[in-house]
Amino acid sequence: MTRSLVTMREARLSDASALAELWQPYLRRGAGDALDDLASVIEHLDQEPGHRLVVAEYDGAFAGAVFLKTAAYSPLNPELVLQVHNPAVVAEHRRHGVGKALVECAVTWAEELGIGHVATATSSGSREANRFMARIALAPQAVLRMAPTQAVRARLANRNPGTRQMSQVIAVRRSLRSARSVSGR
Repeated sequence: MTRSLVTMREARLSDASALAELWQPYLRRGAGDALDDLASVIEHLDQEPGHRLVVAEYDGAFAGAVFLKTAAYSPLNPELVLQVHNPAVVAEHRRHGVGKALVECAVTWAEELGIGHVATATSSGSREANRFMARIALAPQAVLRMAPTQAVRARLANRNPGTRQMSQVIAVRRSLRSARSVSGR
């Protein structure tokens, strides 16, 4: 019988720099801000019921982490869901069961709390993460889209001219199709 080299534990303040490196793409810009943000999250976890930050170790070394949060399914559905935020594994520890252990930790906690659904989000560009989530039964339920507020405002301000241009393009395409069908092409 083999024993797993993966162990799980609650995050400690000393994990902040490793977490900042692991979650760098998801944190505020500026190393000081990210470290301060993570330290604050770790320090205040005991004041946030339904929140956990779990660290995975592989043979004693920091190998990954996940932030767990209970929340309402939606503003219209108060049923609780366990949100699995930013499950991530350090590159050199991938394919050793760390990701599976992080999700298993989440599912176990959801079961302990009597929560019937587990949800997560992955980067749309991460094929590996999306395939992993699909393999463990997490199916897409929605598409989360995000953009800077200023970009959305700019697009909304230019919406009418863009619609007019698209209408013109469609009209030209229809004319070309009609011309082709008349000429027998």
